[in-house]
Amino acid sequence: MKISREQVAENRQAVLDAAATLFRERGFEGVTVAEIMKAAGLTHGAFYGHFASKDDLIAQTCAHALAPFRAEDAPVLDMMDFAAHYLSTEHRDNPGLGCVFSSLGTEAVRASDATRHTLTDSVKHRIENFSQTASGKTALERRQAAVGAWATMVGAVMLSRLVDDKDLSDQVLDDTLAWLDKTQAEK
Repeated sequence: MKISREQVAENRQAVLDAAATLFRERGFEGVTVAEIMKAAGLTHGAFYGHFASKDDLIAQTCAHALAPFRAEDAPVLDMMDFAAHYLSTEHRDNPGLGCVFSSLGTEAVRASDATRHTLTDSVKHRIENFSQTASGKTALERRQAAVGAWATMVGAVMLSRLVDDKDLSDQVLDDTLAWLDKTQAEK
């Protein structure tokens, strides 16, 4: 039975959405192609109609998950408004819906060149975006503040997720947000 182009596009979207959630929850190696296809409501056999390999799926999933932030017309994000959401217990406790970098950063180091290129491009866009609202008197100071703040946020969420002490986890998020707020106020 032949399916329409629209259905093919919807199926591909379903696979990318399922993969994005499962990869962030369980890592690239923690989920199989069969599990992703099942979560998308499709058969395992349909996978190769959309992707050449699991590495191809990983690269395309990262591009899909990061597309809103990589677009040239992406809205300027107020860095501190973003930080308030990013450094929240809600974000920490829902990695499947959260940031690709804080969920998959350490694994992505060993990902394919295509995946790393996508992530690099996204980091560049995020830094450029945050540089528009970061503290600093010059463009260089604003860029440095954006890099430092973004790296701090990603690292704080990673630390808050890996510790087994809830109070410490909460403190990492709260103290990081307070520190960023203080440094941002020192414009």
